[in-house]
Amino acid sequence: MSSPPVAPPGWSRWLVPPAALSVHLSIGQAYAWSVFKPPLESALHLDGTQSALPFQLAIVMLGLSAAFGGTLVERNGPRWAMTVALVCFSSGFLISALGAQTQQFWLIVLGYGFVGGIGLGIGYISPVSTLMKWFPDRPGMATGIAIMGFGGGALIASPWSAQMLESFGTDHSGIALAFLVHGLAYAVFMTLGVLLVRVPRPDGRTKSGPGAAGGVQVSARGALRTPQFWFLWVVLCTNVTAGIGILEKAAPMITDFFADSSTPVSVSAAAGFVALLSAANMAGRIGWSSTSDLIGRKNIYRLYLGVGALMYLVLALFGDTSKPLFVLCALVVLSFYGGGFATVPAYLKDLFGTYQVGAIHGRLLTAWSTAGVLGPLIVNWIADRQEDAGRHGPALYGLSFSIMIGLLLVGFVANELIRPVHPRHHVPAPKEAPDAQREQPA
Repeated sequence: MSSPPVAPPGWSRWLVPPAALSVHLSIGQAYAWSVFKPPLESALHLDGTQSALPFQLAIVMLGLSAAFGGTLVERNGPRWAMTVALVCFSSGFLISALGAQTQQFWLIVLGYGFVGGIGLGIGYISPVSTLMKWFPDRPGMATGIAIMGFGGGALIASPWSAQMLESFGTDHSGIALAFLVHGLAYAVFMTLGVLLVRVPRPDGRTKSGPGAAGGVQVSARGALRTPQFWFLWVVLCTNVTAGIGILEKAAPMITDFFADSSTPVSVSAAAGFVALLSAANMAGRIGWSSTSDLIGRKNIYRLYLGVGALMYLVLALFGDTSKPLFVLCALVVLSFYGGGFATVPAYLKDLFGTYQVGAIHGRLLTAWSTAGVLGPLIVNWIADRQEDAGRHGPALYGLSFSIMIGLLLVGFVANELIRPVHPRHHVPAPKEAPDAQREQPA
């Protein structure tokens, strides 16, 4: 596990995406957390803000572990990273199962949030740099493939989790058994990625040193000193906050919006809505990131942030008038959310080059950690306060949606301020061998 497995001669690069997908489809279960919220609130007597804590901490740990572990992932390779992700993510579910069985909510926060969150972060960045090396001709598509599975994880996990809760029960014992099955099943599935992943052979096309590729090359430490990194940090943070605000509370949100209508949303329909959001999240990751190869990264983020703000405005004004309209706007927002994640590594490559791009990506994901707290906190805290004030239905979300519109507009401005990196931050290319030989004493 200490050295990355090198692909033998003739190895097809198209065998690497399935390895990435096996890990990302597993850790993408995080997007189905809202299915567990109502049962946990009922079984352990929690409010909406409390039941979001495991998810929030998991996203915080995702960003922190990606930031601090990015250099280790680059050094030790994808197989090591996928193994660490497997152990942490599966162990998180097992600890959570113990917490649910003993009705100790802090164990669920520790297991799913802290331990599982480390698995999320290391697993998330584990294949990104490797796939960009395999597909240097199409970086947007490559990162879309790498990250697509994370967005699609809930497409599998949401109905699967709902079915388990229906079969096992929604009391604390049923939730514990569901967590246990998740932990064991994902351990087996992620093992496939660990065994299959390979890195390219170290030839001239895949060198990763400062002078390996033409154009801009900036180190991870140097990137932190540039305004471009921090503008992009704001862009990612605002886009993620807007998307995660819907995603984390998706099932209760659509139920609240139409609770007073003639056709309220059932539990199974709400779980289906979560699955649809996952599909949009996944499709946006590969679709919009591939589009960015054609129209450019800045233009695609103009779409994410500008049209995303418009979708939130429609939800705030007309969301409760039509279920298809509500679902359509939410799907668009989630496709932009997923597309933003998948496009940002290629944006980083454009700005800072391929040298240490994996480590830079890991540091940028601290924006995700921040958004993982902001998004659920804004939506859940405001909804709880509005409910305490006697409001119900769409009135629970009007203020939070207005805040999301403002954040997206801030991100739009930050994207407009991004310019090419100043040459003083570039890493100098090493001298060529003939030049070095000429400088040697006779």
